[in-house]
Amino acid sequence: MLDPDEGRYAEIPREMLARGDFVTPRFDDLKYFEKPPLQYWATAAVYAVFGVSEWTSRLWALGLAFATVPLVFAWVRRGYGRDAALAAAVALGVSPYFLVIGHLNLLDAAFSFWLTAAVLAFTVAQAEAPGTGSERRWMLAAWALAALAVLSKGIVVGVLAGAALTLYSLIERDLRPWRRLHAAAGVPLFLLIAAPWFILVSLRNPSFPAFFFVHEHFARFLTTVHQRVEPWWFFLPLLLAAVLPWLVPGVRALRAAWAEPARPGSMFRPQRFLIIYAAVTLAFFSASGSKLAPYILPMVPVLAAVTGAQVRDPVRIARLATRAAAPLIALVAVGLLIYSVRRNAYLPQAAIGWALGAVAATTVAAALSFRASIRPAMAVVAMLGASLAWQSLLCEYTVIPPARSARDLVRAVTPFIDAHTPLYSVGQYRETISPYLARTLQLVDYEGELRFGLDEEPQRRMSIEQFAARWGAAGPGVAFFDPGVWDTWRRRGMPGRVLAADTYTVAVSRL
Repeated sequence: MLDPDEGRYAEIPREMLARGDFVTPRFDDLKYFEKPPLQYWATAAVYAVFGVSEWTSRLWALGLAFATVPLVFAWVRRGYGRDAALAAAVALGVSPYFLVIGHLNLLDAAFSFWLTAAVLAFTVAQAEAPGTGSERRWMLAAWALAALAVLSKGIVVGVLAGAALTLYSLIERDLRPWRRLHAAAGVPLFLLIAAPWFILVSLRNPSFPAFFFVHEHFARFLTTVHQRVEPWWFFLPLLLAAVLPWLVPGVRALRAAWAEPARPGSMFRPQRFLIIYAAVTLAFFSASGSKLAPYILPMVPVLAAVTGAQVRDPVRIARLATRAAAPLIALVAVGLLIYSVRRNAYLPQAAIGWALGAVAATTVAAALSFRASIRPAMAVVAMLGASLAWQSLLCEYTVIPPARSARDLVRAVTPFIDAHTPLYSVGQYRETISPYLARTLQLVDYEGELRFGLDEEPQRRMSIEQFAARWGAAGPGVAFFDPGVWDTWRRRGMPGRVLAADTYTVAVSRL
């Protein structure tokens, strides 16, 4: 589990399950309202069956990330045939940006799945003959899927979908899609799915609405309060990384898709709408005052769908992708090794092994894709090779110092901790410590992203002076120190024995 996000999204569902409270999310036993609970609920359910581990913490996010591939396949096949669907699946399945995010325990992959499903269901509904039962069923499916997207990451769903539909209507000078939303049934269905948790958590926690809707949505977009300021072009290199294996046919496909004729009977242009939706997603997050790399993920599946619908040649996409992937992956693998030498003055053997594994996976995939005679087999080879290669590069990255997880640190200190040992986090909060220990920590002289929870329960705050007095008088205990804080207080005579340390944390025992 990588710091910080993977630790956070592994720990919150663990605490939900341990407390039996599935309404109020808590992080380090403090109220944490930054995101809705759908992924927490799903991961807690997986924990209940299989226990807490790296793979169970990622199962929901990774499963829905890769479920987006058959989702895109199904949509393209419905309207454009099997070869086009295979081409779209390959385009998405070899995207470096999609694969890297898909292998991590983040909220973005699941959110992208539900939002993509809602948008694709909407386009299917609009392409049906007006007033038919099929149109109504697909629109109701779109409303339900949009509600699940809201429960995954919040109300940005309405902004992206609403802005895309508005812009489409203006460009097409066509208001008919608005009259075909089946809002009389769709809105109640949407509220039935999405609203109960928001109502219940607000009743139990009156401070929730202001924090979640104002601070986490409007302030995030309009201000720099979250301190994630990046230039307006921040997402353009990431978009290039998303489409690089099929950049040239992708650009040509967008031009052709924009000129797609309207569907007979409905006068709707599905591919043009998807292009507008992708552009709105890019523009919205580029204008935001808070930018993080995974934010534009929802535009990648629809770009792959449009590319497949126009190219309709999975062999071409697979060969282009594997041909482009081999030098790209080799370059990244070698670059990480060079980084390790310059940063650490040595090369971990494991990093060399993962680098070789990444290059081998993409090389074998490239060779097989040129030999395979069956199109589905070629598609699978290209996607599997890309997935294994980028996963290997992620593993290479994680074994190169500095430590990006507290896993090894926790393994070293676990023999010195029992169920009753007081645990402290001093001057920092390392997100992956708690899920690996299956324990929460007493925060000392630190707020960070837990500030809201500490404001809600101010009695949980502890100053460094209060901690020093308790530490000096108490019996057993283990504290995880910021290295600078530990060095300062060690010089002042604070007692303790260092159990383990890495670049970011020093674990100290009281006895």
